[in-house]
Amino acid sequence: MNDLGVPMAGSGASQAPAAKVVQEIEAVGGKAVANYDNVLDGGKIVQAALDAFGRVDIVINNAGILRDVSFVKMTREQWDIIHRVHVEGAYAVTKAAWPHMIKQKYGRVVMTSSASGLYGNPGQANYSAAKMALVGFAATLAKEGARNNIKVNTIAPVAGSRMTQTIMPEEMVAALDPKYVAPVVAYLCHESCPATGKVFETGAGWVSAVHWQRNEGVHFPVQDGHTFTPEMIASRWKEVNAFEQGKTTYPTGLNDTMAVIMASLGSTTQANLGSGKPNPKQLASHGTNGEDKNVFASDAIFKQLSMAIDANQSMASKVNGVFVYNIVQGDNIKDKQAARKTWTINLKKSTGHIGVHEGKPTANDGGKADVSIDISDADYVGLVNGKKSAQGLYMGGRLKMQGNLAMAMKLDSVLKAAQKQMQSKL
Repeated sequence: MNDLGVPMAGSGASQAPAAKVVQEIEAVGGKAVANYDNVLDGGKIVQAALDAFGRVDIVINNAGILRDVSFVKMTREQWDIIHRVHVEGAYAVTKAAWPHMIKQKYGRVVMTSSASGLYGNPGQANYSAAKMALVGFAATLAKEGARNNIKVNTIAPVAGSRMTQTIMPEEMVAALDPKYVAPVVAYLCHESCPATGKVFETGAGWVSAVHWQRNEGVHFPVQDGHTFTPEMIASRWKEVNAFEQGKTTYPTGLNDTMAVIMASLGSTTQANLGSGKPNPKQLASHGTNGEDKNVFASDAIFKQLSMAIDANQSMASKVNGVFVYNIVQGDNIKDKQAARKTWTINLKKSTGHIGVHEGKPTANDGGKADVSIDISDADYVGLVNGKKSAQGLYMGGRLKMQGNLAMAMKLDSVLKAAQKQMQSKL
């Protein structure tokens, strides 16, 4: 139990608060030790636990202070001290415990955020920024810790404390007893809890999961001489902000964002390569229904792409990567019995073999892909023709993307240049 015992004014220190909690734990049969180090000395805090118990399984980052003031009047010190305690303190303690959790293949970490961080609150720009930083911190640690059975979650509690006494009526502080938050934290720390990377609002016995929601969005044409202007955004502003039932998704990571970006690459760039959009009827006659397992509807698209890149090999230096498309017939990209076809797009200048070919990367391609994309034949044609959304396919498990996703972004500029040059020669 770590607590500096600093009064609300911020000066002085006392061992009484931490010692009192230790006594309460011991009174009901538990074991506890007090620690009075500054939260920035996270190594000392963790070492105190190791000395007492031999291991660290759980870290609850709950240290916090308030320095509420309007942003226009806020001093740099009022900004900095909030971040030192809330953010740097959480970093220091978690950083010290993390190697032990990795070694033992087990750990539970709980960050304490706030509704002020999630939604903002006047007079708390410093506090809100720090509390939202903890949400991002926890989300990343949850992903990094997954392979070692380390689960990291965030709570945004409402509870009565010395801090909330300054902003809540006395009777409300009494009603919002922390004991109505503690069970939530206890469960998040338990070995049976499945959650990681989640945010939970809680208070007065109420518990609710919070997540990001994203609408379908709008893809604007940005090639073939089209301009992209603020006026275009203004004209479709209602669509940009529309959340229609059945057309929202709940992103949880960078891949979810990249899936949407790849939708733009697929539906607005590849669709117009060469002499124009592939004819859907013509493509359908080449095996979209799976009648001929050797002929895929997407074959025509990759052949057009090959011609375009052959005419623009000098553009490869801007991408310098190898892309592999694993095309599957049928709806299930995980079906090992389904007919498959692989295409490699080599834009790695150092290999000296720029181009598109059927099959996996060869020695001429460097032997491996920088970006790998799994998608069904019909879905890929749908993307190219703008009939389907990469975001929807990804969230539905129909599109899988692995590797250097940042490199995939660079492919867009190459395809645009290749398209223009091809059209100028036709």
